[in-house]
Amino acid sequence: MKELFQIRQYYVMGIIALCGLIIVIKLAQIQIFDNSYSNRANAVTIARQYIYPSRGLIYDRNNKLLINNDPVYELSVVVSEMDPAMDTVKLCNLLQVSKQELDEKLNIDWRDHRFSKSLPVVLFRDISPATFAALQEVLFEFPGFSVQQRNRRTYPFPNAANILGYIAEANEKQIDSSNGKYQPGDEVGVTGLEKYFEEELRGRKGVRYEMKNNVGKSIGAYKEGKFDIVASAGKDIISSIDIDLQAFAEKLLHNKTGSIVAIQPSTGEILAMASSPSYDPNLLVMGKDRGKAFQQLSQDTLKPFFDRAIMAKYPPGSIFKTLVGLISLEEGLTTANRYIPCNGAYYYGAIKWGCHHHIHATSLPIALQVSCNTYFFTLTREIIDQYSFHLPGKGLNTFAEHLHDFGLGAPIGIDYPTEKGGNVPSAAYYDKLYKRRRGWRSPTIMSIGIGQGEIQLTTLQMANLAAIIANKGSYYVPHLVKGYADGTTKIEERFRTKHSVKIRPEHFLPIIEGMERVVWYGTGRRAAIPGINFAGKTGTSQNPHGEDHSVFFGFAPAEKPEIAIAVIIENAGKGAEFAAPIASLVAEKYLRKEISRPALAESMEAINTIRIKPKRKRLPYRTSVAIDSLQSPPLAPSEEPIQAQNEEKQ
Repeated sequence: MKELFQIRQYYVMGIIALCGLIIVIKLAQIQIFDNSYSNRANAVTIARQYIYPSRGLIYDRNNKLLINNDPVYELSVVVSEMDPAMDTVKLCNLLQVSKQELDEKLNIDWRDHRFSKSLPVVLFRDISPATFAALQEVLFEFPGFSVQQRNRRTYPFPNAANILGYIAEANEKQIDSSNGKYQPGDEVGVTGLEKYFEEELRGRKGVRYEMKNNVGKSIGAYKEGKFDIVASAGKDIISSIDIDLQAFAEKLLHNKTGSIVAIQPSTGEILAMASSPSYDPNLLVMGKDRGKAFQQLSQDTLKPFFDRAIMAKYPPGSIFKTLVGLISLEEGLTTANRYIPCNGAYYYGAIKWGCHHHIHATSLPIALQVSCNTYFFTLTREIIDQYSFHLPGKGLNTFAEHLHDFGLGAPIGIDYPTEKGGNVPSAAYYDKLYKRRRGWRSPTIMSIGIGQGEIQLTTLQMANLAAIIANKGSYYVPHLVKGYADGTTKIEERFRTKHSVKIRPEHFLPIIEGMERVVWYGTGRRAAIPGINFAGKTGTSQNPHGEDHSVFFGFAPAEKPEIAIAVIIENAGKGAEFAAPIASLVAEKYLRKEISRPALAESMEAINTIRIKPKRKRLPYRTSVAIDSLQSPPLAPSEEPIQAQNEEKQ
């Protein structure tokens, strides 16, 4: 019996010891290994306040401020620290808001993992300095509430909205993928330079830890600021944009859809990149009216957020003839002094592609001057057929290789998001397109030689092409940032690297001569600038849904180019009538800082091309005919070739 009692005694002692061990382990977990309890205790006595850095400023190339930071104040709350018995009426009076509005702000969806009752949530932005001062005096009466200074982006000029971009509060996806970089309430660049240079512009947040007494009043820095982190401002950026030129370009695009891109050929720096319609960037300043403005802009059928300079793709029209001439010269298929007869049309068998009456194209420069379709149909077919009439794919791929070398068919790589790459068709594309027919040959696709059909370029690519011709074969990748204000940080090396195309410099001379003739005597006479030799080429981009698009590209002065420019005016018809004079005005504005033809500038600004266009009942000037249509049987309606009219419509 005694032994049984001793055994039970041991069992009881063992259970007590085991329970004691469990308690010790749990206490160790709570006090040593688990920080949640100490953090909760610290939250009562230690307040963590973020110090938001100044976002980097952006200047134009002449050091004019394009984006500024204005100080504003915002009210945040840590819900877990709120006192239910606080005087909310007094708080509402200080904030000049209703009790209902405050309650709505506090009605937070806590199921959203972005929000936590133990972390600050922004309630009100744009608190005035006077309200901030009044709150500071009594803020201790409202535990959990804090006021912080932030910077709000403002814009001294109502221009360059798409270039500069805008910022917004970081969304859930951005926060989740940022590895702690962003928290709810943080702002992030969404479009334009604000997005592309987010890392450089945003700076680094600072943190300040403060001790608070039992009524929530600050009593000093925690451990004398030992754990504080100093905020560091973002880098200030110097853009390549000339804001006066940008404003002038936007003014000329008033009441028009289209774009203008101007580049400094010697550096690749973009001087202006205007897209129309656009908007005043001040409409999207962070504030209570921003949401309404954003909704209106988003619903605008003219799409002001759509940057036509780098996102819209167009058949380039006759400006593409310069490339056909260059490639034909480089491939040894023609000479600069070659004469190709034209009697008003190009004929292949019984099929006719129209041209227009002009002086004899006795050389390549004169062919560019008069924009002879027959001349460039001939050169295009010779490039495609250079290996054999029955091997057009090999010739077309050689053609495409040259075009890719000029930066066509893919994004150029500008320091700006959302750039599109245009289109350069390959032999594989046409093999697939004509798979069910009897193939294709050079006459089938020769319309690409006059910049129609599947060939598509952006306005940026057209301007860069003008810069390449101006430099006789070399270029720098176009870019919008010239440098940084600190003087030490360099722009990306790819923007400082000189590129050369696989066309010998001497072949550019007859092309440049032809572009000069266009402005002196040809289709681009309205682009002539008094006292400045402007080389350019007009074009008309065919639009099967309405009026054609007016196109021009060029550079000036022709002897030592300082500006290369491309202009697209949608639904404006003739290239010579609108795009050419607008390009010349922008070039003169940059070169002389003033305009010698104010009447022309006023007339171009006054023209309104934003109007409903009747849809034309015609096929696009695309692949002209299938190979089985090149025989004697009559053409099917879907394969009927378009009888080309004078592309310049002079």
